[in-house]
Amino acid sequence: MMSRDEQVAVYRIEGLSCTSCAKKFENNVNQIASVSEAKVNFGAAKLIVNGAASIHELEKAGSFDHLQLVAEHEEFKKRSWYLQRHYQQLTLAAVFLLVGFVVQLLYEEQNIIGILSFVLSTLIGGVTLFYEGFKNLIRFQFDMTTLMTIAIIGAFAIGEWSEGATVVILFAISEALERFSFERARRSIRSLIRLSPKEALVVRDGQEQFIPIKEIKIGDICIIKAGQQIAVDGKVIQGTSSVNQAAITGESIPVIKCVDDDVFAGTMNEEGYLEVQVTKTSADTTLSKIIQLVEDAQANRASSQTFIDQFAKYYTPAILILAILLAVVPPLFHDDWMTWIYRGLTVLVVGCPCALVVSTPVAIVTAIGNSARNGVLIKGGVYLEELSMIQSVAFDKTGTLTKGEPAVTDYISLNEARHSSVIQIAAILESGSTHPLASAILRYAKDHQIEPMVNPSSFQSHTGKGVTGIIEGVKYFFGSPNWFGKRVTTEISNQIVPYQQAGKTVMLLATSDEILGGFAVADQPREESKQIIRELKDMGVDHVVMLTGDNQHTAHGIADRLGIEEVKAELLPNEKQQYIQQLRNSGISIAMVGDGVNDAPALAISNVGIAMGGASSDTALETADMVLMGNKLEKLPFAIRLSRFTKRIIGQNITIALGLKLISLLLIIPGMLTLWLAVFADMGATVLVTLNALRLLRSK
Repeated sequence: MMSRDEQVAVYRIEGLSCTSCAKKFENNVNQIASVSEAKVNFGAAKLIVNGAASIHELEKAGSFDHLQLVAEHEEFKKRSWYLQRHYQQLTLAAVFLLVGFVVQLLYEEQNIIGILSFVLSTLIGGVTLFYEGFKNLIRFQFDMTTLMTIAIIGAFAIGEWSEGATVVILFAISEALERFSFERARRSIRSLIRLSPKEALVVRDGQEQFIPIKEIKIGDICIIKAGQQIAVDGKVIQGTSSVNQAAITGESIPVIKCVDDDVFAGTMNEEGYLEVQVTKTSADTTLSKIIQLVEDAQANRASSQTFIDQFAKYYTPAILILAILLAVVPPLFHDDWMTWIYRGLTVLVVGCPCALVVSTPVAIVTAIGNSARNGVLIKGGVYLEELSMIQSVAFDKTGTLTKGEPAVTDYISLNEARHSSVIQIAAILESGSTHPLASAILRYAKDHQIEPMVNPSSFQSHTGKGVTGIIEGVKYFFGSPNWFGKRVTTEISNQIVPYQQAGKTVMLLATSDEILGGFAVADQPREESKQIIRELKDMGVDHVVMLTGDNQHTAHGIADRLGIEEVKAELLPNEKQQYIQQLRNSGISIAMVGDGVNDAPALAISNVGIAMGGASSDTALETADMVLMGNKLEKLPFAIRLSRFTKRIIGQNITIALGLKLISLLLIIPGMLTLWLAVFADMGATVLVTLNALRLLRSK
């Protein structure tokens, strides 16, 4: 365990192409004297080091795979491929290989110049491979470098110089393709990192000056001009503009921002001039948290990935044993040692588990990166896999299926002549109230272009009943029908009961003498909710249930409008949790969709907890397994489709990897597969599974 005072450094890694390489690098770094603990996140290509090791020491620990490091917030310096050492080695090795083949064509028998060319090609192209392979042989550690080293030495021992050299070159090309493919898959994550500018225009001491993001403090005033990226999370204090928030919420249509609206780092100011007061430091912005969550998700492995890693652990020694048996047993009966040794060496090359090992992680990295770009944060491969098997979805009502804010749905006319004055008086009374329903009345008045022109005198709030106030000498009462007692006649009662039965809250306005009119208020369903429920059912999620703490009338009213058959109303948070636990105990895989605060117990107990994450909702980002950014419920079917597509891709990749291995092994026995064809088949399998996984980038 690291101490509290210990230095922690985070680096980005370039060139990391396989999980075994990541593990080896992690072990090498942990052996550095000045490092107490190191952890490599393969999917995100990150190294977290507790200690004081320099970048030079760390890169030396990764020299076996030509790894390069930069500090977390820095960019890699782009170098042309011909300036990179491993490509220089590969090119020179290929030249010597070509010379060897030319000499071999000119002379019918093996020539010393040709043999020397093949040896030089092998040593130059495979120096790192042999170094690691010999180290593993000494330690009795068996991985693909061990298998390849034995195979190439064996090929030279039986005089197959050209084949041994060709195997080295093809293996190096295969590794380069793997490296390129993983960098392509990680590009979705890296693109998030590049969204945030390195500096911002800040007003300090009465002057505008560009300041590095890390030095900006809470309370600073940033200026964002048209066409510039917003570098900080903050609140607009001056100006109006349309802001493209696609990077954070995945929504393609720009959002109008004006005074008191929140803006987020990484979004684009498209038109106007904005002055923004900083509310979060660079390390705490919504974009920073999204990047952190997405990168951490890469380390949270799916069960299929864990299985493959375990399988590969036993698979490699098994291949070695099979190769030895094939090289030794048949010659005992046929006395043809060279032929069967050659075939045993070919088994070693075919048996390299490259394609199998990368089949799952490349799909997981691609899917999680793509989902983040589309406004869905999935916190790991395990949740991506769980989501693909969901049979039931439970929704919270308020703020999830509904907008989460009450609105006036009906005006109850009891005195038509006083329609406008009833709205105005109600607005005047509610302008001094903090009750949640007050905002609904004020919005309704504004929609009818009625403004509360005066303030009430002797204003009083009566908890659970309503409010009173004197306006122009007249005392008015505004609140629940129960508060008015016998003044609510049978005729008035008959008018308001249908609204109450539909789950709406009724509020009446009255003087001491008569009831003047009223309003029916309700939380409105989101426009997209009904379509989302239908989509889920079309996708095979047959069991959809609403869990809410609201009353039965309101809950059933909303459910009927949305097409939800099962409703559990008047539930406390722990009762929601108990209901989901019962479903799980019965063998049903369930996802819970809520707001991430009062639904936290239910989110925690479900197979996949899905939070409706407003871009500024830190609680949603932290509590759930998956977050729908920007409160976009329509992202849910996309996430389920992506998870199912990912599961199919992983299944296809494992089938391709194992299928090609099996076919290749069967072709070795009758001698139909040469050494170089074997490595070509292995390279082909790796390329196929990678390209197949990159299809996930196209999911929208």
